[in-house]
Amino acid sequence: MGKRATTTEQKKSRVAAFVGEGLAQVLPDDGIPWYRHSHLLLLNYYLFSLTLLSAANGYDGTLMNGLQALTQWKDFMDQPQGAWLGFINAIQALSTTLAYPVVAFFANRWGRKRGLLVGYFFLLLGALLQAFTPDAAGFIVARFFLGQPSSWWSGLAPLLITELSYPTHRGITTAFYNCGWYVGSLLAAWITYGTRDHGDSWAWRIPSLLQVGIPLVALPAALLVPESPRYLVSQGRRAEAARILSRFHAGGGGAGGEEAESPLVRFELEEIETTIREERDIASSTSWLDLVRTPANRHRSAISVSLGLFAQWNGVGVVSYYLALVLTTVGITSVTDQTLISGFLQLWNLLVTIVAASSVDRFGRRTLFLTSCVGMLVSFVLISGLSGSFAVSGKHATGIAVVPMLFLYYGFYDIAFTPLVISYPAEIWPYTLRARGCALTQLSTYAGIFFNTFVNPIALDAIGWKYYVVFAVILVFILITVYFLYPETRGHSLEEMAVVFDKTLAVGKGELAAKEEQNAPKPQLETSHDEMA
Repeated sequence: MGKRATTTEQKKSRVAAFVGEGLAQVLPDDGIPWYRHSHLLLLNYYLFSLTLLSAANGYDGTLMNGLQALTQWKDFMDQPQGAWLGFINAIQALSTTLAYPVVAFFANRWGRKRGLLVGYFFLLLGALLQAFTPDAAGFIVARFFLGQPSSWWSGLAPLLITELSYPTHRGITTAFYNCGWYVGSLLAAWITYGTRDHGDSWAWRIPSLLQVGIPLVALPAALLVPESPRYLVSQGRRAEAARILSRFHAGGGGAGGEEAESPLVRFELEEIETTIREERDIASSTSWLDLVRTPANRHRSAISVSLGLFAQWNGVGVVSYYLALVLTTVGITSVTDQTLISGFLQLWNLLVTIVAASSVDRFGRRTLFLTSCVGMLVSFVLISGLSGSFAVSGKHATGIAVVPMLFLYYGFYDIAFTPLVISYPAEIWPYTLRARGCALTQLSTYAGIFFNTFVNPIALDAIGWKYYVVFAVILVFILITVYFLYPETRGHSLEEMAVVFDKTLAVGKGELAAKEEQNAPKPQLETSHDEMA
């Protein structure tokens, strides 16, 4: 008995490091792994399916990269370059940026789920127009339409994932959202490689049409996933929230009174209700100005804005949208070689980012950020040096050496700036400001993308490899900012995040856990759901 008790306490201590002491005390524990419980399998099927919605954005970015290597597309668009090429790419980011304020309002007014279908409407409209457009003007209009799914999905799906996840799974499920980017980019890279030898415009029209594929796989989950319990509580629909938490967190089947038998569900409901009530006591209504009213919110806003910009201004924008131009500057000009390198690069990205997303709770957010920044800085310095050497010497071997450095750079980028650019802002904001806070990150992200996609081709045409030095300098600034500004958030529930930023005792921490431990009956049908790893 003594040994078993010790083992149980050790397990609770380990789980508490991920979700906090309060939740750790009420989590079920029967020794059965989470994947052997149907309610958690169904919930995680919904949540991981929603990560595929980010595939549309990844597909679009890599598709445009691949199209620039195809003579069929360049002929159709009348050989775009410089500012014109930048505008063709930037119009998608402009569309996404304009939609985010609307998405944030929609999320608080009508919930997180309904807006997902708005994204599907624009995806179908844009993909069909891009695939069958008769001229360059139609292609650009299609690009504008295709900017809308990015805003609706990245503005709503991460909120839904964060607020629905089982407590010990939240860090990983939310981090996995942006991994879907590389599912789309991988598919786009290899489809473009496969169609490169078509003699007519179908070389680029086929990849344009197929960008609807992965989001359609996620459509059943988008239709069936439940609404966020936190949104329902905020709308006075407590009973619905209780049924959802009971069914998907406690395996209670959604029965009306089931939450009374589950300490976990009672704890979560009380924590959510108390937090939302206290947020409303401070401000009966919220606005964008609330993002900067308090020191804690100004800290959160600084992180949200900087993270969105840093995710694009660390050099990744050059490689993501203009890999063909980068490879050309180091002597790799073959269409087959360029599309093949792009395909393997996306496969590498997907593998690294899956490993990184699975490690967010094990290593913590701050460790991943710092490792990513140092690694990218070293890699970009090497890329700049090799590119400069090739420009002077013209040695083919020197140009080829840039390719593994690109893979190394992207590997370090994927450690933090793929999984955390979405999940970190979703964690740090309180419920009433979460939609706007996440939108703030996305607005800064797409402002960075718009700037990059417009300016990068001009700069690459004008100064070539010397442009890389700019990003090496920016990476030094990013590293310093992350070190001093980005705190660790591991070990806290969403409602307890105030302990990190507001320096106050979080709702439910300690006292509520103790009350649950003393007063709650031990249910017979409980399950053990250790952290996903």
